[in-house]
Amino acid sequence: MPTLKLPPMAQYQMDAIFCAERSSIIEATTKCGKTFGCMCWLLAEAFERGLRGHEFWWVAPVYPQAEIAFRRFKAMLGAIDPDRSKWKPNAKDLTVTLPNGSIIRHRSGDKPDNLYGEDVQAMVIDEATRLREEAWHACRTTITATRGRLRIIGNVKGRRNWAYKLAQRAKAGREGWRYGRMTADDAIEAGILKREEVEAAAEDLPEDVFRELYYAEPSDDGGNPFGLKHIAACIEPLSGEAPTVFGVDLAQSHDWTVIVGLDDEGRCSFLDRFRGDSWPMIERRILAACGSMPTLIDSTGLGKPVLDRLRDEAPNVEGQVFTGGERGSKQQMMRGLAVAIQSRAVSFPPGVVVDELEAYEHVYTQSGGVRYSAPEGMHDDCVCALALAVQMRSTYRPARAEHIGRSLASGRTRVEFGDASDGDVISAYDRAREDPDFGF
Repeated sequence: MPTLKLPPMAQYQMDAIFCAERSSIIEATTKCGKTFGCMCWLLAEAFERGLRGHEFWWVAPVYPQAEIAFRRFKAMLGAIDPDRSKWKPNAKDLTVTLPNGSIIRHRSGDKPDNLYGEDVQAMVIDEATRLREEAWHACRTTITATRGRLRIIGNVKGRRNWAYKLAQRAKAGREGWRYGRMTADDAIEAGILKREEVEAAAEDLPEDVFRELYYAEPSDDGGNPFGLKHIAACIEPLSGEAPTVFGVDLAQSHDWTVIVGLDDEGRCSFLDRFRGDSWPMIERRILAACGSMPTLIDSTGLGKPVLDRLRDEAPNVEGQVFTGGERGSKQQMMRGLAVAIQSRAVSFPPGVVVDELEAYEHVYTQSGGVRYSAPEGMHDDCVCALALAVQMRSTYRPARAEHIGRSLASGRTRVEFGDASDGDVISAYDRAREDPDFGF
């Protein structure tokens, strides 16, 4: 039986590229071995699974990049197997025919219509963030009939592109997909990059460009309504204090039901995210979490009968209907969440909440307005639940202040203020005005 011996791979290459999932998308630092690893993967796919006439594609954004990949592929074959007579490269067509008759073909995505029509067994899409979205659509059709396997690689380049959105869906646990991330630190540890070279690049490049190219951290390209730096400033571990208000975003099957609780300082102190339960089970989980605490729940559509049933046992549950349009209540609620995040009036733990917040974007509508939403195909359940909790807190606090005022007036505690005849108070006030270090 013929044997193909591939070069050794770093563990992060094996995990992200040679994984069992049909599809994998990899956000990676420059020069970390993602391209070489995918070349080896595509060769292994064609060698093990290919039959005469089977097509295996390498797709690059433009023709010169496809040529570069073809030349590198020929060089790699020479290193793996010096007997090149078994391999048939064709520089005109940018193809390599393997001994089993399968064909590795290097294609350009600059004319997407030219990509339609073929049946492809496996494919690598290179420099994905620089590939036109129409080319991705065409590529996806070519692996439909064959259920072909797919690897998508590239540097991070902002957030307003199809590859970033697809990566976020894979990162969120999309079935059949693996999300991979390769940073400069991974490549340094594997001996592929030199630390001093990465440090030199950090000095030569703008910080946001460097973080994208070497640490796969997307820059804020103006699409996020909350502000990435503001989001980062609000990340804290779950608070140990008891929640005083809750927000609940409802779902049953495809989306997630999310319960967020905020403590008295606006810090997230409770988070539950689940899906697939029956409505009675969902209602029991909400009641167990929220009890008699003030709770604002999504009462849109099927949420209305859920709200009615919950009110029978929890009178402090209120409903919020998510109306449409940029003037709808959901948009107003998201603006309120943006204000809370930018003023650091709320905090939340790292993980899925942060992922959803960072992926959120504003879209300009045909009427000239702005609509906040998750990218197509992604979830925003955590964002909605957090926004509901923030809104509940903003409406609940005045009532709580009124309750404290009644308590003070009832005689359980006492507060006194000095007046003009209180020499010590006046003296202290004058000193504070004249000496800022004295202070109150």
